[in-house]
Formats: sequence, C-alpha cells, structure tokens
Amino acid sequence: MAEEKIIAVMKRYELKFYLNKEQLAYFNEKIVEHMKLDKYGLTSIASLYYDTPDYRLINRSIEKPKYKEKLRLRSYGLAKEDSKTFLEIKRKSEGIVYKRRISLLEKEADELIRTNEAERKDQIGRELEAFLENYKKVEPKYLIIYDRMAYYQDDSDLRVTVDINPRYRTTDLNLHTSLEGTPLTDDGGAILEIKVQHSIPLWLTKILTEGKIYQTSFSKVGTAHIKEMKKQQLNTVVYEQQYVQGGRQYGFTI
Repeated sequence: MAEEKIIAVMKRYELKFYLNKEQLAYFNEKIVEHMKLDKYGLTSIASLYYDTPDYRLINRSIEKPKYKEKLRLRSYGLAKEDSKTFLEIKRKSEGIVYKRRISLLEKEADELIRTNEAERKDQIGRELEAFLENYKKVEPKYLIIYDRMAYYQDDSDLRVTVDINPRYRTTDLNLHTSLEGTPLTDDGGAILEIKVQHSIPLWLTKILTEGKIYQTSFSKVGTAHIKEMKKQQLNTVVYEQQYVQGGRQYGFTI
C-alpha cells in the first residue's frame, strides 16, 4: 500500500465566488499583496465523483439541502501506478464543510469501493464502510478537472484557491488516462473559493467588494450533471421531431 502520509479530518467554512475574465485578472493582481502562492504553483487536479446508478447524491446536492455529502477520489496531476490518490467523504451541514480523507493508490481505492472492505479499521475506515453500506452501490459518474492556484498566509487558517479552466468528462472515468474534458463554463470563468475556520479578514472583504465579486453557489459536479441532463433532453426532443416529420417508430427515444 502507498505510504499514508496524509490522513486528515477537516472542518471549515468554504465560500464560493464566480470570476469572469476581468475579475480573475483583478483578483490575481490584488491577492498577491497579502498572500503567497503555494510551492506547487499552478496545479492540475482531477476528482472522480462516485454516485448511485440513479444519481442520488448529485441530485440531492443540486436541491441545496441543509445537509449533503459526496464521495470522491482525487489526484494532483495524472495518477501513476505508484502515486498517491486521496479518497474523501465530503459533507456539508449548515454551511460548514467536514472532510474525512485517506491516502491510497488508485487501484486500492477501486478495490475498497468495489468490496466495501477498508483496510483501516479506525474512525475514517469505519465511516467509509458505513457510507458505502448506506448507498449500497456506487460507481464513477463524473471526472472533474481544473487547474488550481492555491494561496496561503503564514500563521493563518485562511486558504484561497482559484480554479481555472474547469472541465469534466463522463468517459474514461479514472485518474490516469488524461486531463482532457468538456468546459464547465461558457465564458472562460474561474471559481474562487475562500476556506477559513473563522472569519474573512477585512482586507479580503475589501478586495471582493471593490471587484464586485459576489458569493454564489457553484458545484462543479452539479454543473456537469445539469449540462449532461440538458444534453439528453435535447437529444430526446430532436429525435421526437424527426419522428413527427419522418414517421419513425412510435415511443422510441434516445
């Protein structure tokens, strides 16, 4: 098994903002006056989201309930046979985000999800098993990819990330094939996330206010799912129109 160097439990507020191209340039210029870009620089991140066959988890998330949860497997860059990935349960309740995360190989994560037998028998291992038992069967549904710039501040719990070129795919659902995907946004926008355990500092509030950057609700996997559902609806409508015009077999849609 890969060395488990990172096993984390996280609890924090995560605030999201959508940046158009002009706001992105403005924010990047201002943030470096207060925070440092982490040592990894611009990093490609791939997250494989699991769900039930009827998309129970994603559909619930789109409804914006007070409590929701997700299961995903994440890699930084393309996963290799011996590289770490991170299996994570992400829960959000009353605006607070809780994460349970373990490090393991991609093939080990596949085996754990397939068999629901976590090698770890501690709290995190038990929570993973309970999650998988509750949903009975989960499978890869969406791969979400983006290029992230992460900023930090010494001696502070504040973390700021900017996700550029968010994209997704529904084929080759693994972390090792490629980082290609369909754009999630139509205008080249980016997603800003502010992650903090307490309150946002005044200087950051000022940057947001002067840049007319307002908090929004943006789920990458939720947006991907909505796009795919609209695509399926469009295909159905197109086929039905062809049926009316061309006398195709009644009741058959794609």
